[in-house]
Amino acid sequence: MSEVVLFEELTCSNGKKIAVATLNAERSLNALSHDMVKQLFPQLSVWQKDSDIAAVFLHGAGEKAFCAGGDIVHLYNNLPETNGDPAPAIEEFFTDEYQLDHLIHSFNKPFIVWGNGIVMGGGLGLMAGGSHRVVTESTRIAMPEISIGLYPDVGGSYFLNKMPGNSGLFLGLTGASINASDAKYTHLADHFISNDKKQSVLDELLTIKWGDTIALNHEKLNSIMVDFEQRSIASAPISNVQHHQALISDLTSSDNLASIVENILAFETEDKWLSRAKKSLAHGSALSAMLTYRQLKESANLSLADCFRLELGVSTKCGEFGEFKEGVRALLIEKDNKPAWKYKDVSDVDTNVIDWFFTMPWTPAEHPLAQL
Repeated sequence: MSEVVLFEELTCSNGKKIAVATLNAERSLNALSHDMVKQLFPQLSVWQKDSDIAAVFLHGAGEKAFCAGGDIVHLYNNLPETNGDPAPAIEEFFTDEYQLDHLIHSFNKPFIVWGNGIVMGGGLGLMAGGSHRVVTESTRIAMPEISIGLYPDVGGSYFLNKMPGNSGLFLGLTGASINASDAKYTHLADHFISNDKKQSVLDELLTIKWGDTIALNHEKLNSIMVDFEQRSIASAPISNVQHHQALISDLTSSDNLASIVENILAFETEDKWLSRAKKSLAHGSALSAMLTYRQLKESANLSLADCFRLELGVSTKCGEFGEFKEGVRALLIEKDNKPAWKYKDVSDVDTNVIDWFFTMPWTPAEHPLAQL
């Protein structure tokens, strides 16, 4: 069997090195498995401490996807048979995944993520923390957890709240797919570069006169990336989110989720992007919508580490509750696309249940992510 992550160190002209990590599961669109997480975290930790490593470059094998999300089928197979029972395998996976995501966010060297093709769920968790996040003409980003009874985790509590004009809430509720220009507009990406320039970018990185001053290394890398972006920008797509920003702000202006959902579903449009967003919300889990809404309210003023701690509690309880299990069954296991959601709409969701999701099962000292 091939390695699920490939690691390589490329020597630069001045002796420094570029560390390259490749998600190597092309057939599954580089879905983020627990094995991947358990290989990436220790290797990135080593590279962070190695003075010879000037920068890290993370990408996915193949042309279709950087990473199409977490290995949801594996998680499904480790869910408890009876709803309400503990889900230790789920807690372990999310603990390890969030530790990895936090490491990338806090990495002390330039960290380039090449977000070509599909970038969803857990893939966006990896990408969001990079210091230099590249999107291409084929980038398609989404947090479609509402379709599987989950919620936008992997740091979504942090980065969705930083998007302009309630667009983060809209994307979280609808699972809408966004393109490269959307990603830049919503602060999920830094540079648009044509995918056919990837090897040229890597080659150019080897010519940089990297030093030991991190800030100067960032400046040198910025200059290279901006130059490649200027040569690519003509092929950048139009941003759907920016184009519809005033409408999105208006539809989500209420302080009541039921009203927001009603506004989105009642809005008449022939725009394909908005229509798909409406459809995803209409067919998604009402519980997920409530979790997403509460998540963004609770995390509005939290640090990145506290956002991950919040999410681990909610994610662990998603493994116990049963909605996630039903969503995955309908979409990915039996593929009947007819999930039997617990609640008909958001007005039916028991607020005591939502309170339970956001009640931590650990004391602060006992929290598995207490060390972040």
